Amino acid sequence: MSRAKTVQRMTADEFLVWQLDQDCNYELVDGVPVLTPKAMTGASRRHDTITVNILTSLRNQLRGSPCRPHTDDIAIRNPNGNVRRPDILVDCRSEPDRSMEVSEPRVLVEVLSPSTMRFDRFQKVEEYKAHSAVAVVLLVDSEAPRVIVWRRGVRNVWASLVVEELGASISLPEIGATLTLADIYDDAGLPTEA
Repeated sequence: MSRAKTVQRMTADEFLVWQLDQDCNYELVDGVPVLTPKAMTGASRRHDTITVNILTSLRNQLRGSPCRPHTDDIAIRNPNGNVRRPDILVDCRSEPDRSMEVSEPRVLVEVLSPSTMRFDRFQKVEEYKAHSAVAVVLLVDSEAPRVIVWRRGVRNVWASLVVEELGASISLPEIGATLTLADIYDDAGLPTEA
């Protein structure tokens, strides 16, 4: 990941003010603004299709509830001070405002690309799991119909489940929604089940 040039270390609050004057989205990592991989290279059509499919499904299901899905234009501030931009996050604050970050993030979604898969699956997930409001993290593979579901359980113990069948669904009672793999991967150009 590319680091912004000639920028001093900053706090999350300073970063969010600084971000307002930038032409593309950054994340704050260890006090330093870092271009997101998508800001550097863009997303593939498959990555984008999967992201739009999830966003559309969640938006339709969450109408009338206090929870709303957001794109990576909205950030999450993690307890370690890093500011990240998951592909999709669901915030359960009841009213929209002008903030650039979520206040009550419940569900985070990272659509994995080959170039970012390792980083997203390990480092980012651990940061997300440390956030007290986050209940579920979905890691959605863009190369095969496979979703790793990380869920906070009793006593804040996290457990993962791998869902791989296109006929399967992922229940998200934390926000009152369900995602099916068929909907997630619709028109994404992946081989269909035999």
